[in-house]
Amino acid sequence: MFESLKTDELQMNDQIGQGRFGTVYRCFSKSTDQFFACKTIQKNILIDSTDRECLDNEPKILQLLTGKPNILQMYKVYEDESYVHIITELCSGGDLYERVSNGPLSEKSAALILIRLVSAIGQCHKLGVAHRDIKPDNVLFDSQDNLKLADFGSAEWFLGCDGKMMEGLVGTPCYVAPEVLLGRKYNEKVDIWSAGVILYIMLSGVPPFYGDTPTETFEAVLRGI
Repeated sequence: MFESLKTDELQMNDQIGQGRFGTVYRCFSKSTDQFFACKTIQKNILIDSTDRECLDNEPKILQLLTGKPNILQMYKVYEDESYVHIITELCSGGDLYERVSNGPLSEKSAALILIRLVSAIGQCHKLGVAHRDIKPDNVLFDSQDNLKLADFGSAEWFLGCDGKMMEGLVGTPCYVAPEVLLGRKYNEKVDIWSAGVILYIMLSGVPPFYGDTPTETFEAVLRGI
């Protein structure tokens, strides 16, 4: 954690991202003379206790994963009456979505990214965390092109309860594993499915499953198996 990072003097700048619950801004800290990213979550958009649980989980999970390679680093979390703010490192190298939008990557580039992504997923699973929303938008790169897995707003603990399985439709249509779509209980391996979809996109430039609506995409995934 950056102990000298004072939350009351952060200057919010431009919006740089949008997550499941929050908006991400570039911010500047006068006390450290550095730029950070600030995920700001409006409390009144949390519909039910499950949403609140996800919100509570995210900073706890990020703190647990702080210092692990290829994981977005969190520095501080604070909240006021209306918002929760999560301060993390700023990844100025863009995201994987931008890179694959320009067409297929070389086999070498795709392999390097996959190795680092799987390493990040492995670190999560080793500590009992399933990300549940692995997609190119959540694969960031810092100024030195280091990969950082981000946005743990849908993440869930799967250790601590013997044989605990997860449930609930969570994730982004093209990347959701079939067992999730079928309403079955599932485990952390859904993240591996999502990584496989990302590999396909990196090498081909197009998703393996596509529909004009989320429902059509879900149907395409199920037809594909």
